[in-house]
Amino acid sequence: MFTRISGVLLCALLAIPCSSIAKDRSGEVEIAVTIAAPEDSKDVRVWIPYPVSNSTQDISHVRVSGNFSQSGVYGEKETGNLALYAEWTTPTKDRAITLTFDATARELIKKDFPAVEPAIPVEIKEYLKSTAFIPTDGKVREIALNITNDKQKISEKARAVYQWVVENMTRDPDVKGCGTGEVEIQIVKRSGKCADISSVFVSIARAAGVPAREVFGLRLGKKDDEDMTGGHHCWSEFYVPGYGWVPADAADVRKIMLVEELDIKDAQNHIDYYFGGVDQYRIALARGGRGYYLNPRQNDGPLNYFMYPYAEVNGKSLDWLAAQADLKYKVKFKAH
Repeated sequence: MFTRISGVLLCALLAIPCSSIAKDRSGEVEIAVTIAAPEDSKDVRVWIPYPVSNSTQDISHVRVSGNFSQSGVYGEKETGNLALYAEWTTPTKDRAITLTFDATARELIKKDFPAVEPAIPVEIKEYLKSTAFIPTDGKVREIALNITNDKQKISEKARAVYQWVVENMTRDPDVKGCGTGEVEIQIVKRSGKCADISSVFVSIARAAGVPAREVFGLRLGKKDDEDMTGGHHCWSEFYVPGYGWVPADAADVRKIMLVEELDIKDAQNHIDYYFGGVDQYRIALARGGRGYYLNPRQNDGPLNYFMYPYAEVNGKSLDWLAAQADLKYKVKFKAH
């Protein structure tokens, strides 16, 4: 008789890192963007998040097509995030650009935290900073100190913050797109979508002395041929010294609880999984970065976060959050 054991237990038995055993998902992703603008417009620009390969995802066979005047891939200095940029400088009836690439995403499990944590590296301390979008004072700090005052290790503080977010935030399906991540509002409302819930985690974590950041991504289809247009998703990561960045997705837990009508007790397996684990049905498009300027720099003020295509016509931005009016996009997935 064979007994099924968890991946984490198997890692422990084999004395190997938990991240070594993982499921994966592969396929072709197509992001097609069209921009409605007056035909005689000579200043139409678009930025599309441009994913790159890393330890949990492989991006290859990238293709770009469209009727743009010129295009290029540019990096943003502060975050390192990349964008496919294109512009139309001559009158055109229809403006379209398509980014297509092959992607393989791997499940990530990181739960074997070190017994002893060294000091936070200097380059990581920026992820403790308070910002206009990620505040760490006031009510946020009060909550952070209250739930972590008896914890010493960063991994323990992160778990306490995660547990508080799961227990105190709920998913609001009526919120537009992934939400706006306005922490001080969400702390009062105690509801939102993935960007809102993840922002609350990052703010409270930083206030508790846990380096944290947001991850902006896209869910891969579970069917062989699937429309993923509504599949943008935001989760979070925290940093454990001597171990590295660790995923935490309280937002997905609250979504599962809503869809499956689960209470906290019934959702415990999901709560445990998404602290230090994320599934293979997602790719990261960008990490960190709130209220910043793209490259080339946009004209209409700093961008809240970069996960959806963003466009400007004659220096004015089009609706970027769940856009489908003047800025339209379609995301398709085909499994390999």
